[in-house]
Amino acid sequence: MIKKSGLCYILLCLALVINLAVGYSVYAEEDKLADNKEVLEKISVMMQVLHLIQRDYVNPEDVDYSSLIYNALDGMVSSLGPHSSFLQPQEYESMKQMTEGKFGGIGIVVTMKEGVLTIITPIEGTPGSEAGLMAGDQIIAVDGKEIEGTKLSKIVNNMKGEPGTEVTLKIYRPETDETMEKTITRDIVEVPSVKGAHMYDSGIGYVRITQFDEHTASDLEEQLQSLDEQGMKSLVIDVRNNPGGLLKAAVDTCSKFLGKDKMVVYTKGRRSSQDQKYFTDNGVKFLDIPIVILVNEGSASAAEILAGCLQDYERAVLVGVKTFGKGSVQNIIRLPDDSALRLTTAMYYTPSERVIKDNGIKPDIQIKLTKEQKEKFRDEVVKLGRDKPLKPDADPQLKKALEVLRNKAE
Repeated sequence: MIKKSGLCYILLCLALVINLAVGYSVYAEEDKLADNKEVLEKISVMMQVLHLIQRDYVNPEDVDYSSLIYNALDGMVSSLGPHSSFLQPQEYESMKQMTEGKFGGIGIVVTMKEGVLTIITPIEGTPGSEAGLMAGDQIIAVDGKEIEGTKLSKIVNNMKGEPGTEVTLKIYRPETDETMEKTITRDIVEVPSVKGAHMYDSGIGYVRITQFDEHTASDLEEQLQSLDEQGMKSLVIDVRNNPGGLLKAAVDTCSKFLGKDKMVVYTKGRRSSQDQKYFTDNGVKFLDIPIVILVNEGSASAAEILAGCLQDYERAVLVGVKTFGKGSVQNIIRLPDDSALRLTTAMYYTPSERVIKDNGIKPDIQIKLTKEQKEKFRDEVVKLGRDKPLKPDADPQLKKALEVLRNKAE
């Protein structure tokens, strides 16, 4: 007589095998793959391992079927690279909350780079920025726990928390070979995407884009119109430490400075359906003003799309250092149990066919900051909150941008 637990196992295995086989058969037919035999054999092996672990592992509380299957999926997807991941239901829900633009945390954007958790950028005006974290810093431990081998989404969840609570990060800074600990108080992270609009002398306007969200293009247009009314003749667009955001926002931003139907960026994937081209629209234009874009190692994703596009069309001069190199497309696919798959499906290319991923965008004029200059610049940003004009003497990259535009005006 079959025990109830054994019957449940058999039914579970049968359901999983049928679902996986059917799912694979659909893709196999679509891709014109003929041989399902090897896949079915491997599924059988996986089910046998699942059964043996659940039956014989010494700590039974650690081996419920849901955890085992989720961990197997996590390992399978994470092996594909740092930007693909399997999200358990609670992780998927947490991710959705973050995309709403308001959450409790310390305000840093991170990724796995060469197997190390690396800060893409601290978002200005947030606890992470005010604590002195910098783009390129590597996180070694969270609250005293080493994070090597820990899933990225779990680390991010551990850094988030209720406003007013503290989290301690152990940081390694490769640029200076320093290791340090930072205790940071969490807060509600709300990030306006366009800040610091200001007029410098010689009719030079300045605006800072901190990230690309659904309001960026309209907010930028409002600020540009205001600068135009003040006599703007040229423009500095500052996307340093901008971690990116919505592709559409980057395309709409490029549309402000290019003619209609200019290609901004295109994607190439494994399937032809993932190959797409994105073009400018016919919105309000600022076609004639010279532009300098400030970039650094914290400029990523959509910020790189903007910089690469306007550089390709010789519409802007780039000043600073090479950007981060985050140029891949991730699709979020919701699964039946409210878990989700974040899967890299394509790569971004600039109009001149430069691939952004891992290469970044190189500036036309390279201006590197020393350690002291970076710290001075960071302190200036924190102190002024970027709603007041930055002082060029404290910012060699901005100083060079102003010099370039003044020379163009002569």
